[in-house]
Amino acid sequence: MNDFPPALDLVLAALEQIRDREEKPPRASRISLGQLRRTRVTESVKQQSASLSLGSDKAALLEPIRARVAVCIKCPHLARTRTQTVFGVGNPDAELMFIGEAPGAEEDARGEPFVGRAGQLLTKIIAAMGFRRDEVYIANVLKCRPDMPSSSSGNRPPTPVEMQTCLPHLAEQIGIIQPKVLIALGATAVEGLLGTRGVMRELRGKWHSHQETPLMITYHPSYLLRNQALSEKRKVWQDMLQVLERIDRPITEKQRNYFL
Repeated sequence: MNDFPPALDLVLAALEQIRDREEKPPRASRISLGQLRRTRVTESVKQQSASLSLGSDKAALLEPIRARVAVCIKCPHLARTRTQTVFGVGNPDAELMFIGEAPGAEEDARGEPFVGRAGQLLTKIIAAMGFRRDEVYIANVLKCRPDMPSSSSGNRPPTPVEMQTCLPHLAEQIGIIQPKVLIALGATAVEGLLGTRGVMRELRGKWHSHQETPLMITYHPSYLLRNQALSEKRKVWQDMLQVLERIDRPITEKQRNYFL
């Protein structure tokens, strides 16, 4: 069974090469490939859980994945344009794992997720919850910055294909860290984790599940930077209060009345 994920990786790569090369592609739709990848993800999580049951060190288990990510070229266009991959940072034994969509320019330069303005706001939210940044774990669905035309600035969201390709790395991280709660930041992270894109005002603030781990959906910090309304900031904080309750974290009166 340990050979199953690598063998499936070879099958997926072969199918994609054939589909891209042939004028009449084989019957390997993107939906079918997505289903195969989800099977691969499930097997990886099972294997990581088995390793953890033997008392393996989580930080040590993460290092081989980090090494694979650092040299990954499954998305050649991203490998050509990135400065470096952005694997994730934080406590491998974290109770909480925050997941965004993809690195931006500053993250690509520093090799760490959420270090720009949105990251500074996320750090503020984490502190208000009673945690240090290094006590939680922070990662993205995509480990490379999405490429942008040389004449363009800003960042673009990852495509569904890019996310499907990179998702096994994140699934392995989640399987090793085994957080009590996952927090998806924004619609793109939700699409990567749940395979669906919905309206954020309908998704946020409700409990979902990813690989049997409770999942809370909330707005991306960059949304709060664009929309300074106190009502929107309060919604995010209400979501975080639900997270604190879920992990049985004591909540002070100051925290209950807090606005970001």
